[in-house]
Amino acid sequence: MPCESQAEVDEYWDKLVDGGEPSACGWLTDRYGLSWQVAPTELDAMMLDPDPATAQRVTEAMLKVRGKFDIAALRAAFDAA
Repeated sequence: MPCESQAEVDEYWDKLVDGGEPSACGWLTDRYGLSWQVAPTELDAMMLDPDPATAQRVTEAMLKVRGKFDIAALRAAFDAA
């Protein structure tokens, strides 16, 4: 589920995880057993940054997520020097 903002991530996450189970890297299983990834649309661009160090930082930040994404934390990893 691509999301444009943290508010959208929060909204979809809260609705889909209700009665379901959170997982890593923005993934969850809903109450019906379907799997979803609720992720910010900008994550792909961050992970595909031409600077390998930047892409690596974002990838490492993404892999640490246990539940829903925090866009500010991903941006902080992206902007770190």
